[in-house]
Amino acid sequence: MAKQIEGVYEAILSCAKKEFLEKGYKDASLRVIAQEAGTSTGSIYTRFGDKEGLFEAIVAPAANQLTEMFLGIQKDFHNLNENTQRAEMGQYTSSHQIAMLDFIYDHFDEFCLLLDCAQGTRFSAFLDKLVDIEVEYTYKYMEVIGCESVKSGLITEEFIHIVTTAYFNGMFEVVRHRMNKTDAVKYIRLLNNYHMQGFTTIFNPEREVPCPAETGSTAGF
Repeated sequence: MAKQIEGVYEAILSCAKKEFLEKGYKDASLRVIAQEAGTSTGSIYTRFGDKEGLFEAIVAPAANQLTEMFLGIQKDFHNLNENTQRAEMGQYTSSHQIAMLDFIYDHFDEFCLLLDCAQGTRFSAFLDKLVDIEVEYTYKYMEVIGCESVKSGLITEEFIHIVTTAYFNGMFEVVRHRMNKTDAVKYIRLLNNYHMQGFTTIFNPEREVPCPAETGSTAGF
């Protein structure tokens, strides 16, 4: 086996990140990446297998770490007793959401790639994994607090999935809009308050708020 030249691997990753950010996965050129890295396309195939393997080498560590972080947050919360879950759910969510935001901003380019440049790769469904985890543990929480809204049919799994998808899409808008971190923290705190109020209608459906048509209000339109 030919000995790999020191520094080429890192140069390929750096140049590939730039190319993917500028052109997206589909339009990125391995030839351009190789030229910029001072190597050949053959050396890229040797090290990474193919273009998707190269993309994966850049984004997978950040994607996997955030997913594992989020899963750990959910598991730790589920292990708390019922009274603590009831009392701490809002604060727990808020504080750990900021921890996740810190991680995202520590790997900002990678999350830009995951959100805006991953079409054509398996990572285009990155957010779906987070949504699935949130939906699963939302049901676990509802079981713990004895919520009857799902059993009664008032709240459906489809509705929870829709709400959760909106929640995560909203969270990652700070990346899509390339917000500075200070503004992103403010945005996320407001977004969390907004969604926590909305989730109240899921956990406590008897507190249903009348729609604007019933009250004559045009707020929000």
